[in-house]
Amino acid sequence: MQSPLRRALPNAITMLRLVLAVVFFVVLEAIDRTAPAERIAWLGAWGMGLFATAALSDILDGHLARRWGVVSTFGRIMDPLVDKTLVLGGFIYLASPLFAPIPEYSMLGSGIAAWMVVVILLRELLVTGLRSYIESRGIPFPADWSGKVKMFVQSFCVGCCVYVGTRVDPYGWQVFLRDASTWATVVLTVLSSITYIHRAMRLPAEKHP
Repeated sequence: MQSPLRRALPNAITMLRLVLAVVFFVVLEAIDRTAPAERIAWLGAWGMGLFATAALSDILDGHLARRWGVVSTFGRIMDPLVDKTLVLGGFIYLASPLFAPIPEYSMLGSGIAAWMVVVILLRELLVTGLRSYIESRGIPFPADWSGKVKMFVQSFCVGCCVYVGTRVDPYGWQVFLRDASTWATVVLTVLSSITYIHRAMRLPAEKHP
């Protein structure tokens, strides 16, 4: 029999991640990129730290739930919802005017374009719809390796873009990491959607009475 602590802890970590996501958005909203460079960089560092903490906690709650055998319906629903809130919310902020380039301050911005966010949103809507439909037929349709790699790269990309977007005249290697992770995110987002579609097409057709 599982202890109450073991049953509650993974879900508590999930809810803590949601709180961290909200605080992360509050910090991003507080960034005034015409303020002194030190204040902008300070807020950017805090934002990146909050995001990294929230993203890494996703590994912990899932690991504990599987290891202790306490995977719950609540966790299966809330865990991906919180993940999507954190990552998609981050990309939406990064594509907003808050992170637009300001040449006169030598600030390059986030490097995230609105169309990139649209691609990411379309992928999430597509995969969520597929999983909901297939699992409603009683067929398990868990996340695969492509989805996990995509999530890791997206998380790295958000943190990197927040950092570079809040720095005056960032180093060249930092800009390279920002651009490389951004394009890797777009490519992996598209590829992972193709793998999910391929898996769905290999399933047996639904039988109608």
